[in-house]
Amino acid sequence: MKVLKSIVRFYINSSLHVALSCFALVQITQIVFHISEQNAVGYFAFLGTIVGYNFVKYEELARAKRLQMRKQLRWIALFTFGAFMMTGYYFFLLERLTQIIAVVFLGLTLLYTLPFFPNRKNARNWAGVKIYIVSFCWVGATVFLPLLNANVAFTINIGILSIQRFILIFVLILIFEIIDLRHDNPNLRTVPQQIGVKNTKILGFVLLILFCGLEGVNVNGNFNFQYLPLIFVIVIALAFANEKRSKYYTSFWVESIPIVWWLLLFFVK
Repeated sequence: MKVLKSIVRFYINSSLHVALSCFALVQITQIVFHISEQNAVGYFAFLGTIVGYNFVKYEELARAKRLQMRKQLRWIALFTFGAFMMTGYYFFLLERLTQIIAVVFLGLTLLYTLPFFPNRKNARNWAGVKIYIVSFCWVGATVFLPLLNANVAFTINIGILSIQRFILIFVLILIFEIIDLRHDNPNLRTVPQQIGVKNTKILGFVLLILFCGLEGVNVNGNFNFQYLPLIFVIVIALAFANEKRSKYYTSFWVESIPIVWWLLLFFVK
């Protein structure tokens, strides 16, 4: 049992689970637009998420020398370095325009993490900005990159999907912010800190209604009922979110939603 717990902790703490969620959303985009499987984009997003998230989680603490390199963290550092090398490999397998856009989102990640400007905190600590930057980066990685790499022309449907994907990530982050409310610095001005937990949940429900509404007005005029189980699960997760929930409520169960959604689409396509 102790070994199993260590494996699960490494799986979560090394960002493997969130990276698998990102990979799942890339696959969903390719399924929706009938793109033949492009492993380079999926693997690039998967490995890049590991590198980006571990950099964001551990860089500031390590730079401030407040992080003791326990055995598991040393393994995570080694694992992240390996993921970084493989990210570079898959980067050079992408189309040139895809590479350029990927570099843009890398710049946003660095801006989010590192204090580039004198006497300024990084973007992660800019009041109320975090949720928008993270949501936009996920849209870029899981919508723009796979479509650009497949040379898919921009259409209204892509615009609708991009907005829907932004809403999806935004609502999932709202759940994270509710769970982390007790621990977040008040200066971050997260959504629950500004409007309270109840109003945050109402905002999330309204956004999910908008998500469904956008699906109903796509240019094909067809509502994709495969979205309904996804929306139902997110509604339940949001409704039962509170500050007393375990960290695994979000870091495992909530982040599993895109993975389950992808598997459902994969087996019914």
